Amino acid sequence: MMNIAVFPGTFDPATLGHFDIIQRSSKLFDRLIVAVAESPIKKPLFTLQERVELMKGCTKQLSNVEVMGFEGMLTDFITANKANVLIRGIRTVADYDYEMQLTGMYRIALPRLEIVMLPTNGNLAFISSSLVRDIIVHRGDISHFVPHNVNNAIREKIYNQ
Repeated sequence: MMNIAVFPGTFDPATLGHFDIIQRSSKLFDRLIVAVAESPIKKPLFTLQERVELMKGCTKQLSNVEVMGFEGMLTDFITANKANVLIRGIRTVADYDYEMQLTGMYRIALPRLEIVMLPTNGNLAFISSSLVRDIIVHRGDISHFVPHNVNNAIREKIYNQ
């Protein structure tokens, strides 16, 4: 049986922490789908299509990684793509507590789904999209926190440089 994993997120913007989880997950599973969520309630900096394209740029060297955008319930996306593993990145104890709550919900909705929680490498654990967005609002340098193509896109779209 092929192990198909899904790593979901808004990825607004994608960070080096996200990319760390993607790289490591790609080595563990036959196929990894990076599922970029629409998430209109979060008022993203980039459109869904822009975030999908940026993530494709980040992952193009990983042959078993596919990037797909989606709207609606994650459980429906997982089922439609015949995935059997859900990847969740963990940065902090607070992340772990939240993910444990979600795990219970996912287990009820999709009993055969395996859930793998991967801790972000320690040197990246402090990076979050929310903090990066705060830096962007103040027009600060985010180059140490995001992949190169994401930094360039932010400089063009947000900073107009």
